[in-house]
Parts: sequence; C-alpha cells; structure tokens
Amino acid sequence: MSELFDSLVQRFGADAVKQLSEPQDDKLGLITIQLPLRNDITVLLTDGLSSYLMPVLPKHKGQEHIELYFCLPAYWDLSDAENPRMNWVINWLYRLSKHVVEKQTWFGLGHTIPTGNPIVPLSETMKQSYFFMNRPILLKEHLYPIELADKTVNFLALTPIFEDEFDYKIGKGTEKMQKKLAHHGVDELLDDYRSTVLKSKWRFSGK
Repeated sequence: MSELFDSLVQRFGADAVKQLSEPQDDKLGLITIQLPLRNDITVLLTDGLSSYLMPVLPKHKGQEHIELYFCLPAYWDLSDAENPRMNWVINWLYRLSKHVVEKQTWFGLGHTIPTGNPIVPLSETMKQSYFFMNRPILLKEHLYPIELADKTVNFLALTPIFEDEFDYKIGKGTEKMQKKLAHHGVDELLDDYRSTVLKSKWRFSGK
C-alpha cells in the first residue's frame, strides 16, 4: 500500500477506500473512495502521479505534486470494464498521467485538454470533448491537500466540458469559466445528461 493510500484510509476509513485491481501501469495505481453524497458517489483517483515533481511556475509553488480524479455518480459501474460508456474514465486517468510525466510538463487549475485532434465525444452518452481541470468543488471538504512525509499532495478534478464552453474559457479566462459553471450548478460530478451552460448564440463578446 502507498503512503497516499494509507493517508486516505485515515481520512475516510478502511471500508471506503479501495485499490482498483489490475492496474495498467506498474508505477501508477487507481484508488476508489465511496462517499455518501448525492445518493452515494465514487471518487476515482490516481495513486502515484504525485511522485512526479511538476515544473510549475513560481507563482504556483506548493502545487508541484498532484493526483487527478473523476467524481462518479451512483449509476457508474467501474466493474463493467468492457463498456466504453464506463471505462473511459480509467483510460483517461492513465493517459493524462502518462502525458504529463513523459512530456515533463505540468497540470494546474484552469488547464484544458482536448479528447483528440480532431476532438471527439468522450462516449456515446458523454458528449463533452474537453477536460477542464479545477479544484475540488463538490468535494472541497473531502479532497483538501494531504501532507505526506516529503510533500503536499493536491487534488485536481477533471470536469468534462463542451467545445463552446472551452471557447468561452479561452476567451474569458479560468475565473469566469468557474463562475459560469457554478452559476449553473456544474461541479466535478460527472453527468451524462447535462447540456452546455452557454446560450447557443454566445460569442467572445459574451452576448
């Protein structure tokens, strides 16, 4: 068991925290945390990404170590490993973790990642095509930073967003994007059924 896993067990209890079986990478595992929120949710987060020291800008000192996570609703079935409507969250956690380490880059608040070039929906039901990296919102009181022996681990939520929302973020900036999502009640909890928070005629003017 990792030091992060043990710390999460101390925070949430042994019954709530489990390691996902059969990891795809011997340097990166995945952890699930069961929380009794909104008819029960599952947090799926990386375990091992924080061993990588990200080359952050000076103004982001203290955020060099992260773990990424998805917040899954009660209907999400991680055991359905062959179902592309379910398994993409696992695949993307490995993919993004591999990217940041191999490219010797960093992830932080407000960063956006496309699903490809050209962009494609995440699944048949999840039509969003970008990830917006944000601090915990729904899980603010749960996934606050963890102090380990040699580092502070911060958690970044992966929130799927639509192409027009991505355009809004690029045009208006991270803070306004956060406010726009919050105004419409959008947090990190995945939602196959949500639509864009923007009006269809939105342009960079904000109209």
